[in-house]
Amino acid sequence: MKGITVKELFDLENRLIAPLFDDVQFAFEVLPKIGDFIKKIGPMLDSGIYENKGENIWIAKSAKVAASASITGPCIIGENSEIRHCAFIRGNAFIGSNCVVGNSTELKNVVLIERVQVPHYNYVGDSVLGTGSHLGAGAITSNVKSDKSLVKLKSGDEVIETGLKKFGAMVGDNVEVGCGSVLNPGTVIGKNSNIYPLSSVRGYIPPNSIYKKAGEVVEKI
Repeated sequence: MKGITVKELFDLENRLIAPLFDDVQFAFEVLPKIGDFIKKIGPMLDSGIYENKGENIWIAKSAKVAASASITGPCIIGENSEIRHCAFIRGNAFIGSNCVVGNSTELKNVVLIERVQVPHYNYVGDSVLGTGSHLGAGAITSNVKSDKSLVKLKSGDEVIETGLKKFGAMVGDNVEVGCGSVLNPGTVIGKNSNIYPLSSVRGYIPPNSIYKKAGEVVEKI
């Protein structure tokens, strides 16, 4: 399916996270593997850079973590990342280097590759966010369909059966998601795209696009 493979969405230069994506075509295929991957590589991390802060929790010494943040393992927090006041990390969370997880933001079963910002009242569940991506205040990934059926990934007339009941979004590198937007289950946003505030997004948004509303997606000039 053109445009939505791991290679097309992400430049995986981060050596720490890249092995999680070995032998998968689509990023959603890593979602059931995140927790076991963290448990495997956590004990192998450089103790000069990372500290074991609890059961299956490894945090870089250069990271800033607010005392009020709640962190449940398995979890890795990368170098120079910032976990702010009352962040809620529920487990199976890989947070790469130079990321921001903000006030009252909730994460569960996610990969934030590098330089990802989810800084204000965001919910990110069962999702992969690419390098340099940013969710505006209140933007969320919705990860379960209202009828509780398995999530399908759609691009035009093509459909991929994910086999997953919970799957939020694949957000490509350098994507900007406007405040108050909802990324519905199975949303895929190509690299370098912008989503207008207060959008309800579903399906596949091509790279280098501006999403204004359903049916009105234009190419960046």
